[in-house]
Amino acid sequence: MTTPTLRSLVGNQRTKIGTFLFEFATPGIGQILKAAGADYAVLDMEHTGFGFDTVRQVVRYCQAAELPLIVRVPSQQRHHVSRALDAGAEGVMVPIVSSVAQARAVLDAAKYWPDGTRGVALGLAHERYAMRSEPLPDRFAEQNTRTVIILQIEDPRGAESADEIASLPGVDMLWLGHNDLSVAMNKPGAFGDPQFLQHEKATIAAAKKHGKSAGRLGVDAKQCAEFATLGYDFVAIAGDVWLLQQAFAAGVAMVKG
Repeated sequence: MTTPTLRSLVGNQRTKIGTFLFEFATPGIGQILKAAGADYAVLDMEHTGFGFDTVRQVVRYCQAAELPLIVRVPSQQRHHVSRALDAGAEGVMVPIVSSVAQARAVLDAAKYWPDGTRGVALGLAHERYAMRSEPLPDRFAEQNTRTVIILQIEDPRGAESADEIASLPGVDMLWLGHNDLSVAMNKPGAFGDPQFLQHEKATIAAAKKHGKSAGRLGVDAKQCAEFATLGYDFVAIAGDVWLLQQAFAAGVAMVKG
């Protein structure tokens, strides 16, 4: 069986199901998720204390499980994007991308020549430490193809620019940051608000129009199933903390009757 890659998952309408890792960066996490049927995982650096040493470890755990790993970096800063990729992440998820200029800056940091200006350091984790002698342009092209770029739409400006952002070569997925989008609208949690729904629809439509993927985090499996009917092809069933809490709380309730 061919080892799945993140690249093979993006840009088609088959539903891909994963979850976020906010707490449990343990050696078995990749194999636990893989055995449960996950297509991918997202390691979160934006809202956790995880640093790049943790990224390096979880990359190895997920490679052992043949589970594609995305790293959500803490910012758009160049060194956050490129270091996550150098550590071996197959893709980066970048927060609060609100304009074409910001999207282009992310691509520039993530891609090698001639598509960007990512600093050159080969033969390391992203190349599986292989001893290689191919010409640099060939290796650059391989990594540029391998690397998946996911941009989060988290404010009205981003939603209004979604079509232009999705049209950029190198952008692979738009991910709706629903909580931050609602806050940026001054309507926290108003996910049924007509303006919110308009921004969501525009984001999904932009991704589909340009052959890109669209993703969103759900609170549970039922909500993720609903998201799939809306056109999202990447859905994340909650995160490790909440999955454990939900399962344990359900068990407690059952035992107590």
